[in-house]
Amino acid sequence: MSFDTPIERRGTHCVKWDSMEQIFGVPAETGISMWVADMDFVTAPVVQKAVQSMVDHGVYGYFGDESEYLAAIQWWMKTRHNWDLEPAHVFTTHGLVNGTGMCVDAFTSEGDGVVLFTPVYHAFARVIKAANRNVVECELVRENGRYHMDFEAYDAQMTGNEKMVILCSPHNPGGTVWTVEELQQVAAFAKRHDLVLVSDEIHHDLVMPGHKHTAMPLIEGIEDRLVMMTATTKTFNIAGSHSGNVIIADPTLRAKFAARMAALGMSPNSFGLFMATAAYSPEGAAWLDELLAYLDGNRRIFDQAVNAIPGLKSMPLEATYLAWVDFTDTGMSREEFTKRVEQGANIAANHGPSFGTGGDSYLRFNLATTRARAEEACTRLAEAFKDLQ
Repeated sequence: MSFDTPIERRGTHCVKWDSMEQIFGVPAETGISMWVADMDFVTAPVVQKAVQSMVDHGVYGYFGDESEYLAAIQWWMKTRHNWDLEPAHVFTTHGLVNGTGMCVDAFTSEGDGVVLFTPVYHAFARVIKAANRNVVECELVRENGRYHMDFEAYDAQMTGNEKMVILCSPHNPGGTVWTVEELQQVAAFAKRHDLVLVSDEIHHDLVMPGHKHTAMPLIEGIEDRLVMMTATTKTFNIAGSHSGNVIIADPTLRAKFAARMAALGMSPNSFGLFMATAAYSPEGAAWLDELLAYLDGNRRIFDQAVNAIPGLKSMPLEATYLAWVDFTDTGMSREEFTKRVEQGANIAANHGPSFGTGGDSYLRFNLATTRARAEEACTRLAEAFKDLQ
């Protein structure tokens, strides 16, 4: 398939495009939407066929017999991530923001602290605060253009009230792929402070050439406190199916999570399960490989253009399709550089402060769009900051 084919998403109840003007003031007709983390591409043909088969059948009842669905997850994790998982450890949630909320609900109590390495995906803090838990921000350190963790500083921040740590792996918004050594340090940190470790790995399939993601379950000695979260939704652009997996090997943690699922009457969406089963297949894998090559092309074009503008720095993108651009060296206030992007370039990008401490000087740009649109965004940004050049 061609990822160059433009898909008109305006007027389709698409939050990314239809809410752009209301939220950012970027004109709906002429603006470029680069905020919400979904892609402007149709999903893999194998997924479309699965949905069409459901449509043709015409009966949309309750889903039963998850054996094929679980086998597909098991196959994908083994072939793409060298991870052997037990199907009995898999829970299906209403997406991974819901999965995060379920973890907070199951493993912490009101007033407990939940640790985040910030800046990080904004929904984590939103869910934690809504559950009347305390967000504990451990700020990431930028060195040599990449994020690193300072565990000596983080250890000093802990009070004993913390019960959980949430890791975003690969990292959103920075696009960092954590090394094995870094993951081992996260595991040791969780053990030192007796924290449940929730590893959100929704971007684990979207890794750029030359980089390798390591699934947290492959790190030894963490099984007794690890909760793993994965999904097909980000990889295959099917976020509207609201389907995610929370995978728990430890029987005690698994029983707690199962109890909360039962108490809340949670059950999966049948469309999501059919789509996920189709996606986790050889056909889905072949489509993903083509997608990654295309995204890498967009990444190279965007980084080259942005880094050519004095004062702008795009963090090297190791994974995800989300460019994290630092405007510090422009000398401009956050209001000024944001105004230039939104009103000068007519581009809607995520505001850095929404990702927590450390995000003030940044904007996040979604590169998962057509090559022509990515190039147009680069042209507009150059024009909006032309006085710096």
